[in-house]
Amino acid sequence: MEMDALSLSYEEWKTFVTDVLKEPRFRADQICGWVYAKKVFEASGMTNLSKSLRDKLTSESFIKTPIQVGEKKSKDGTRKFLWQMDDACRVESVLMNHGSHTTACVSSQAGCPLACTFCATGQAGYARNLTTSEILGQFLTMERRMGRDINNIVFMGMGEPLLNEENVLKSIRALSNEKMRNLGARHITISTSGIAPGIRDLADFEVPLRLSVSLHAPNDALRSRLMPINKRYPLSALVEAMKYYKNRTCERITIEYVMIDGVNDDPQLAFEMAALLDGLDVYVNIIPYNPPLAISQGAPVYARSSDAKIKEFCAALGGLSIEFEIRRERGADIAAACGQLAAMGRSSFIGSAHY
Repeated sequence: MEMDALSLSYEEWKTFVTDVLKEPRFRADQICGWVYAKKVFEASGMTNLSKSLRDKLTSESFIKTPIQVGEKKSKDGTRKFLWQMDDACRVESVLMNHGSHTTACVSSQAGCPLACTFCATGQAGYARNLTTSEILGQFLTMERRMGRDINNIVFMGMGEPLLNEENVLKSIRALSNEKMRNLGARHITISTSGIAPGIRDLADFEVPLRLSVSLHAPNDALRSRLMPINKRYPLSALVEAMKYYKNRTCERITIEYVMIDGVNDDPQLAFEMAALLDGLDVYVNIIPYNPPLAISQGAPVYARSSDAKIKEFCAALGGLSIEFEIRRERGADIAAACGQLAAMGRSSFIGSAHY
């Protein structure tokens, strides 16, 4: 019998141990401890288990993790990893070092179907959703690779997490379960391009996750031009979902806003944003645009807003009593910054990865 044991929830582990392995239930705690706390993925290394149980685990189950085929390190300490899955799909994830803590930015899909015009991932195409195992595997393998725990996880890599909701939430249940990875809910963030029903599901989820919303434009005409998903979930639906999330969780929402020269950096748009988000407790992340390594044929060519334009836009936000921060750029020199991941096609790993 062959199965992907990393996809099991804690309850499924208990059932597997008792019903399939014919072992006491507490063995599930021991196995999960080895996998999630100690990052031991081979049954042979689980030394407090009997040899007969280790043999059964080897024959009955296996921990399947992505294969690391590339790694690049930025001058600021950011690391980008290239993973290959069983079917040869490749995705990228990023590990950011903030000094006192680390943050893993993981992918939820191989590519992205949303085709945002400013995002390298969206321009590279879409293959499929990642499995729960493939999502968890990125995080756990990075921890094993670095030899230490990672403090935070953000679902801000390749893909739209709320279009792979079932697998993403199952991975979060494993990460937050005290018998598994035991990562606190305040250390888990989901970033969405505005999948309104998914935001409502997050509001009702048993773990109070942090929410980040990629806005990038405060009116439907401009947002639909930048982000085609806005035609399906226009700003009215998105704002209602955000209000539902806020009322249910009392959590502050982060708004992501990429600054593109001459497109969405007019200070007047800051006033539109304030009106749109009136009544919501938000924090705005201002992101200087990061150009992709290559531009798809027919795709718009964008440029980063000047420092003066960004300063003027932020001054308008501040005058409207909207809290904001200009995001510190990390990993741009290795195409690991926001909007630059594109493992399926124009990846910075091509011809230059460290193996």
